This record gives sequence, C-alpha cells and structure tokens, in this order.
Amino acid sequence: MIHEIKCKYPDKGLSRICRLFGITRQAFYQHTWQKEDQQTSHVLVLKEVRRIRQLHNQMGGRKLYLLLEPFLLEHAIKIGRDALFDLLAANNLLVRKKKRRIQTTYSSHWLRKYQNLIKDIIPSSINHIWVSDITYWKINASEHLYISLVTDAYSRKIVGYNVAETMEAVESIKALQMALSALGGAARPLQLIHHSDRGIQYCSSRYVNLLQDYSIRISMTEDGDPLENAIAERVNGILKDEYLSHYQIQNIQEAKRELNKAIKLYNEQRPHMSINNHTPDKVHKQCKIKVNRLWKNYYKKLNSFNQNYPVNLLQDLSINL
Repeated sequence: MIHEIKCKYPDKGLSRICRLFGITRQAFYQHTWQKEDQQTSHVLVLKEVRRIRQLHNQMGGRKLYLLLEPFLLEHAIKIGRDALFDLLAANNLLVRKKKRRIQTTYSSHWLRKYQNLIKDIIPSSINHIWVSDITYWKINASEHLYISLVTDAYSRKIVGYNVAETMEAVESIKALQMALSALGGAARPLQLIHHSDRGIQYCSSRYVNLLQDYSIRISMTEDGDPLENAIAERVNGILKDEYLSHYQIQNIQEAKRELNKAIKLYNEQRPHMSINNHTPDKVHKQCKIKVNRLWKNYYKKLNSFNQNYPVNLLQDLSINL
C-alpha cells in the first residue's frame, strides 16, 4: 500500500506517508527487506524441493521437511513445517493419494490356509516377521506387471522382490528366494514368521515347502481386511504412488531396472515415520536403533456413533476430493 501511494504521489515524503499508517520509515524498510529475504528463501526452498522430487516424486510434506532440515540450516532459512505446507500448496506441490482398483488376491481355492500368527504381536527385531504381498504396476493403458514383495516388518526394509508379467507362484518364489539368500546358512532365525494374504501363490506347495525348509512359521490373513497385512499394503502404496507411477516403461527389462532403482531409493534414502524417521536400510543394519512410531492417527473414534469422524476436515477434504 505504501509503495502504491508513493508511486502515485512522488512529491510526498516517505516519512509522511509512513506516519499516516502509524509506522516509522525504518519499520517500513525493515518490513520490505524481510519480505524480500522471505521471497528469496522461498525460491531456494522450492528449488531444493523440486530437486528432491526428481527422485522421490510423491514424497509428502512431512518427509520433505525432514530432508530439508540440513539445507535450511546451511542457508540460515527459518521456516516451520506448517509454513512449508502452505508454500507447497501455493505452488501446487502437495501430493494426492490414488485409489487401488485391481485385485491381485485369489483366495477362493482348495489349498490349505494357515492361521494368523501375528495378530497381537509387535515385531521386536529384524527377521522376526516378514510380510509379503503382490501388487500390480500399470505401465500403459492396457498392460500391467505384477510385483512380489517381501518386507521386514521391524525395519520396513524390502528384503526380496520380483516383477513379472504374470501372477504365477514361481514369480513370488523368486522374491522369497532373494530374501532367504540374504540370511545365509548360519544366520537362519529360529522364530521367523512369514505373513501374507491367502492368495493361491502363498498357499502353493512350492512356496510353503520353501518356507518349511527354512523352519519359518507360516501366517496368513483370516479375511479380506487389508489391515491384517497393513505393513505390506503400505509398502505397496509407497512404491507405486511415490516412485513407479512416474516411470515410463516399455518392456519387462526396463521394469526390472526401474524397480531396482525405486527399491534402492525406498530402502536407503526415504525416511519412514514408523521407524523414527530413519531409513529402512539403516534400521536393518544397526539393530540397536530404537524405533518408535512418529505418525499420528488423524481420525478419532466417536463413542456416540459407530463410525470414524475426521478431526481435520480440511485435510480430509484435500485427500478425498
């Protein structure tokens, strides 16, 4: 406003105009300099955000803020998490979740299904519980590939994976074999539990026999509730939404190369709020690190209504609209 008045009446002194607004000329200059500094800081922050997003396309604001902390300290930039969210929103850099549509589990089969052994268990160390799942990867308008994953439930590290053009059991076995090869003969855990859904791949004789050869206990979900295999479902979503959906794939060879890159980024660079914002690879290698869940449940249970009601309505709308 003061700038506009000064431009309109150039013959009027700046001190006089400032007095009309109840401020000194010094305060006006300080405000102008602070605004210019803030604009410069925002430009630098946005540039760094875009650099990070080149590899982590869908990384959310909380993890971005964590990765930005060294950069902010180095450049003496003061910006809080909420201010970062506002900056991202103003520049259309907030991410939105995508819905899953393709079913990859066929559980209506005659093969033996196992009980859920991890229902009330919290993993206490690496190689205590492995969770497995199959997810699809849409590479063009009409084609899909299928990814088999084995994830350590304690460190959240993907320890085995495979991508294929079919969902045959042999493809899931390849992911399991990769995870087992990392154990070594002498390092076989005595209490390792393998948890999965009741898909025909995980109930097949070859898959079950391989687990039994390593004395691994078998656990499976008991119904179609994805919460019974929540960690595996979450890892699926991270890989697809934050990495794979942004890659241009023409064939299975390219898919294998890009999947290797995405899993390396996930394991070694992406902080995970379920393990104190450490990376899965760090927690897996340094077993003494204590891990605590940092993420919050933004939904609370209402006692008077048998439903979940969003605490933050604006956040809920931004996700679901």
